[in-house]
Amino acid sequence: MSSKENSTIDDEKIKESADTVDNANSASDNSAKEHVSDENNDRELTPEEKLSKELEDSKKELEDQMDKYLRLSAEFDNFRKRTIKEKAEIIKNGSEKTITAILPVLDDFERALKNLAPSEEAKPLFEGIELIFDKFLKTLKQLGLEKIDTEGQPFDTDYHEAIAMVPAPEEDNKGMILDCVQTGYKLNDKVIRHSKVVVAQ
Repeated sequence: MSSKENSTIDDEKIKESADTVDNANSASDNSAKEHVSDENNDRELTPEEKLSKELEDSKKELEDQMDKYLRLSAEFDNFRKRTIKEKAEIIKNGSEKTITAILPVLDDFERALKNLAPSEEAKPLFEGIELIFDKFLKTLKQLGLEKIDTEGQPFDTDYHEAIAMVPAPEEDNKGMILDCVQTGYKLNDKVIRHSKVVVAQ
């Protein structure tokens, strides 16, 4: 074997020895780090550190409880307001079904007064029916019932229902109500029956 080949083999052995030493050093460093870390974990906390940790935990728990309290308080406040509003609506419009059922009676009263001939013999009867009708309307008005005005008013779909369209007698009358066939009513500003009207077009 030549001296050159011997030199190459020696270089390779030296390199392998160096790698082995480096690996051993690296393993030793890692072991030392782990040992230090374990010592830190196993180290007992001082009284001050314990108190500090307990204080932080207590603060976090207090914040969580405060957040829950604020959310619950807001939900309850919304529930209370909603309940009060619903109760007020029930009290305000609780009589709607009853009054709606009475409206045909009002229509009959109106028709009777229109068709009753105001002769001398029937005058006391006419006045009696008129008094009863006025008293009836006054009582219902105290409950929030109100007639929807149609005379000389423009047609409004929020309050009126067109049952017929007729040619306007004048240009200014276009879109105006010419006649009311059935009276409409509002209960506390809520339409419970639309007025049935004839509209000029």
